[in-house]
Amino acid sequence: MTGHGPLAGVRVLDLSRILAAPLTAQLLGDLGADVIKVERPGAGDDSRQYGPPFFGAATDNQSGFYLSANRNKRSITVDHSQPDGAALIAELAMQSDVLIENFRTGVLAKYGLDYPSLHTGNPNLIYCSVTGFGQDGPYAQRAGYDGVFQAMSGMMSVSGIPDGEPGAGPMKVGVSMVDVLTGLYASSAILAALHHRDGGGGGQHIDLALLDCGLAALSHYAQNYLVSGQPAPRRGNGGFGGIPSQAFRCRDADIFVVASTPGQWSGLAKAVGRPELADDPRFATVSARIANRDLVLETLDAIFAEYTAAEWVRRLEEADVPVSPVNTMDGVFANPQIRHRDMRKRVDDLDGRAMDLLANPIRYSETPIQDYRRPPRLGENTDEVLAELLHKSDTEIRDLRERGVL
Repeated sequence: MTGHGPLAGVRVLDLSRILAAPLTAQLLGDLGADVIKVERPGAGDDSRQYGPPFFGAATDNQSGFYLSANRNKRSITVDHSQPDGAALIAELAMQSDVLIENFRTGVLAKYGLDYPSLHTGNPNLIYCSVTGFGQDGPYAQRAGYDGVFQAMSGMMSVSGIPDGEPGAGPMKVGVSMVDVLTGLYASSAILAALHHRDGGGGGQHIDLALLDCGLAALSHYAQNYLVSGQPAPRRGNGGFGGIPSQAFRCRDADIFVVASTPGQWSGLAKAVGRPELADDPRFATVSARIANRDLVLETLDAIFAEYTAAEWVRRLEEADVPVSPVNTMDGVFANPQIRHRDMRKRVDDLDGRAMDLLANPIRYSETPIQDYRRPPRLGENTDEVLAELLHKSDTEIRDLRERGVL
């Protein structure tokens, strides 16, 4: 299959399911790689059933969850637990540049589909394993999911309403953030490994753990702890940089305001009709505002409650102060900038119905992302891939299917 984009000519064998690793493969597919998704016959990726909502009938197994991580792929069904199925996957791996899997540590070795086994036949293969805890260590055999890693990595401890306020306590980030961030780390690792290989370095095994990625994503929160020994307090919808960087309740809705630089703070003071705040020694510098955080927020809370969100957004934008309404999804996709950037892509489903997909945010000047192929139905490309890459005849494919291998 010929694709476009900077990864045209790269073949990815995607043995993964659910979210983190499928997102990795989807990103590579967006960039032009030929991604072959291997699924279980009759069932497929577990996420196909993670609905409602479903696109079309629930029996079509196209949940919104599945659709979010599987565009620009071809789907084949192969039972890797059968020797003939494992052999087919191994044959495909011999013709692939990248293999992505997220089985529990050691599982694929039972079928000769682990890195050492496949590296022998294809020494240029980039083999990326995405697991909860990594390939080694006391937790290596444990299962885990995004919420577990948000809790264990410390992400929940720095998210949520501050102690002493109504509803206080640690809180999970709404989106499966560790999964998403792990997908981004994995894709970066694969691209770097491909560069190393193409320079003559050969293939290698990439060991990515969701727990590691969750902790690494804490960035300055974790680094501040390493410097000070003090854990970061929860600050609800407030930030940890300059002040204010905070959500505020207006008369009818919430806005988020950042005014950390001197110019922004001065602009905010004028926009809210309190120009004296710009020179107030308690507020005049970013260090003073950090030291007097509670007083700054109390002062602004009272001010912003006086008018509607739309009015404050208008005033602050005119003063060149960064601000946004706190949008729902309706507001997000109605945003003129989002519309201009074409972040909602419409494609045709198998039966010709229109399907909307979220666009890839990467913009290239020379190799733009052009292809937005709908996520595949379960196994719809099995015959095509086996004939194209492994030169299987119709008779051979029919025999494999009758024996439950496909």
